[in-house]
Amino acid sequence: MNTQVSFLDGTYTLIHIPSTLYASLLQPILRVLLPQAQCVDSDPATAREGSHRHALNDSQHHAFLNVSVTPLEVSLVCPSEWAQAIFKPALERLPHKEAKTVHLSRDEYLVLSVISAGLDAARRVMELTSPLALAGIPIFFISTYYSDFILVPAKAKDKVIKAFEEKGLHLSGDHGQFVNDCAAGSRTVTPERSTTPPPLESSAEIDVQTRAFDTLKKTSVLPQVIDDLHLVHCSGKELDPITDEVYDTRHTTGRHTNGHKPRKKTWVDTVDPKLYTCLISALVAEPKFISVTLAQGDPPSLLLDKSLLPLFADSIVGDTDNKQVPIFLDLVKLPVEIIGIVCGVAGRLVRDMQMEASAELSYLSTARAGVVILPEEQAGKALDILRPLLKKDG
Repeated sequence: MNTQVSFLDGTYTLIHIPSTLYASLLQPILRVLLPQAQCVDSDPATAREGSHRHALNDSQHHAFLNVSVTPLEVSLVCPSEWAQAIFKPALERLPHKEAKTVHLSRDEYLVLSVISAGLDAARRVMELTSPLALAGIPIFFISTYYSDFILVPAKAKDKVIKAFEEKGLHLSGDHGQFVNDCAAGSRTVTPERSTTPPPLESSAEIDVQTRAFDTLKKTSVLPQVIDDLHLVHCSGKELDPITDEVYDTRHTTGRHTNGHKPRKKTWVDTVDPKLYTCLISALVAEPKFISVTLAQGDPPSLLLDKSLLPLFADSIVGDTDNKQVPIFLDLVKLPVEIIGIVCGVAGRLVRDMQMEASAELSYLSTARAGVVILPEEQAGKALDILRPLLKKDG
């Protein structure tokens, strides 16, 4: 497995918000997306000392954040400090009956950042999730424009390390990075499609797939497609690697500086303001689908309803002509501890579509759902595979 894996800083909470409460909780959602120091604590007396300020890394970037608005739910993965400091007070202001429908995960999660070279997207999902499923570790999986991210329970960290070691990845040094002696280079934005046939699955992997589909079938989970909903995968623009800025090249020694020392860089100095203005416009419009992932070392990644593209103009890059179709699996009846769903679904599609150029499959886990994302021409074939497998007998 030619893969680079590393733990990102911090621990994270998974938040489920019913779609009906999106408007009521939009303000705290925007507060975690726009984490200026004065915005992350409603009490000015504690704003400067709040531990949640440390959810930004030393370069004032989000270590990790995902905000997903889908037809099934609103889902966030945010630093645990922010879940407690921002969302809990917001829930206390809601009527009790509504507040009970919002769920903050009891367990905290770690985030693994994954860069894979030489694997098509479909096999990448399967090969990354398979060792964790076999080790009995529940996961959430988020494919983005550049990287993949895997959420694992913080309490299972030792099991995660052991599972990857058995696949030839060893934790190295103090930076939470796994290394593979055969790894070289990194995955490009649009990797060449592999012509190598997928490796034969072990009996244990096939058993994981079987149990996953049995579980989905017992809980009446059926694949859903929303008419006229097409997605595009895009990215924000790269920051300058030297200045960490997007557009502004002005120096701090201009005629109006009055000799003051340069101020310390804050979060707003490290982002593209045009992109964030467009993001806010999209979120305020109560979109049918948008998923935004911010992570250290990566430009912002967006998976969004194609109809939102005019809002973003030239603030994003990517193949905006390509249509991706989301296939939704509503997992609301399943416990978050369920194991093997991502691996099972991806593995079965890879197996049955390997002659059908399945390389473009990606996956988005939200708090209570899974989303399989495929090009339009492949989505119908995937539905033809999934529907008979999930249809109840009789």
